[in-house]
Amino acid sequence: MSDRSSLSEAVERHVRPGDTIHVMLGHSRWTAAAREVARQFWGRDPGFTLVMVSLGSLGAMFFRGGLLRRVVTAYSGDSFPTYTPNPVFQAAYSSGEVEVEHWSILTFAQRLEAAARGLPAVVTSSVGGSSMELNPGYARVDSPFGMLGLLAPLVPDVTLLHGALADRSGNVVISEPMLEGAFGAWAARRGVIATVEKVVDSLEYLGHRAQVPAHRVLAVVEAPFGAHPGGLYAPGLPVESYGEDIPFWVEAREACRGDFDAWARTYVLGPSDHAEYLEILGRERLEALRRRADPGSWREDAAAHPMTASEPASAWERAAGLAAREVCRTVEELGADAVLAGAGVANLAAWVGVEAARSAGSRVLLTAELGMLGYSPTPADPYIFNHRVFPGTPLLADAGAVLGMIVGGPGTRTIGCLGAAEVDSEGNLNSTLVPDGPFLVGSGGANDVASRADGCVVVTLARPGRLVERVGYVTSPGQRVVSVVTDLGVLRRQDGVLRIAAVPAGDGSLEDRVREMASGCGFTPLVAREVEELAPLSSEEVLSLRRYDPERLFLAGG
Repeated sequence: MSDRSSLSEAVERHVRPGDTIHVMLGHSRWTAAAREVARQFWGRDPGFTLVMVSLGSLGAMFFRGGLLRRVVTAYSGDSFPTYTPNPVFQAAYSSGEVEVEHWSILTFAQRLEAAARGLPAVVTSSVGGSSMELNPGYARVDSPFGMLGLLAPLVPDVTLLHGALADRSGNVVISEPMLEGAFGAWAARRGVIATVEKVVDSLEYLGHRAQVPAHRVLAVVEAPFGAHPGGLYAPGLPVESYGEDIPFWVEAREACRGDFDAWARTYVLGPSDHAEYLEILGRERLEALRRRADPGSWREDAAAHPMTASEPASAWERAAGLAAREVCRTVEELGADAVLAGAGVANLAAWVGVEAARSAGSRVLLTAELGMLGYSPTPADPYIFNHRVFPGTPLLADAGAVLGMIVGGPGTRTIGCLGAAEVDSEGNLNSTLVPDGPFLVGSGGANDVASRADGCVVVTLARPGRLVERVGYVTSPGQRVVSVVTDLGVLRRQDGVLRIAAVPAGDGSLEDRVREMASGCGFTPLVAREVEELAPLSSEEVLSLRRYDPERLFLAGG
């Protein structure tokens, strides 16, 4: 039987200085156990290695508290209100105070899977051709089956997670979608500290929902809203679902740019236990999060943020509108079954492009690295992590299914719509590091998509600092990039080379607009023999983007 101590006792007994700690995210993104680790070890220099597929703004508590020596991750940045670099992570990485090892989402999960299965390595088709090839956990080897990319196992000492339910023996139920999956729970040397919404006497008739067996669990702690500020999806279970607390995430982001220690004193160091933390949040706030899990709750957000129709299209809206057309075009050209929507503007472009393709008769579906296929985005919510769409999604799984089978697997043709801070003349993407410059955010799932998809459409702005001759860090290789879409025109791969192939109609001659597009490149681009003249974006196309992002969090500016 697992330890049924309090959360503070569980962490005190089972987390040790020098540990490699895996914070397992799934769709919930967070666990109260992670906050308790930060509270107990703040300022004690325990020298942890943090294994976490996506840090998010709350990851800053491990940095500011002086808990870390090393981080293994696929994403180090803010997610709300937009996807941006985080100054706390940037400072720690650039100074060398914290060592960081960058991976993609799929390779991160595969390394945990290798550890969970007791394997010396697993084969991957990601990472090859990127700067992550230099990671010590990756090797290319010649074999009787050809050249293989191999990943070493990633073994945590202890895994922290939040689930919906556990029984009194310690078996834990976690609902899909599961992002990196439950491999980290199986892989941990000592085992799991699990917080759950509720401990029940029995999981009778729920065995198919259990993801972690009792013998792998060190301690179970009943902690309602234990995923906060993440959400919880618990269909058909004797607990209530709740959505993400986006204002709390935004507050944490702002604290990273201000007095983070004061913020931590309120939410991390101040509360003596989880119950006191919930008291600080307040019942009204928590009840509002339960309402956010309702698929129809987007109407409240739409009413609070009415869509503006009078504002002229921004540069990002022009790029996204043209990218939506290019996604629709590429779906038809490749006969795509699925489109994986990247984050931010690329995400919105993919949504609108898939909607247009389906209206034209395609059966193409949206898929997302979180573990979704066939989801329908809701208005007034531009985020992929949208709990409202889970109930209506016909397939909920994990990143291994999406990035490992839907993308790159036999029988499914998938295209990606991606963004990046830099794109070079060969289509390579950089979202990780500008040499002699700032750290950005990392790969997320972009490397997996760029390495495995049948084709990729990239959306960016035509600016010399974004369209560069050569990226200094290759986050995602460019060989599968078929189009680079900007606000001033489109580069398409022809005869293996990206060329200016289309520009929007407008003032001046076609040649003038081609020259304007070329001036937005930090290199001298080749020009197709015949350059397509694109119709101007209609107001309906612009509004179809704003429908999902009425606050223009991603669409404004440029």
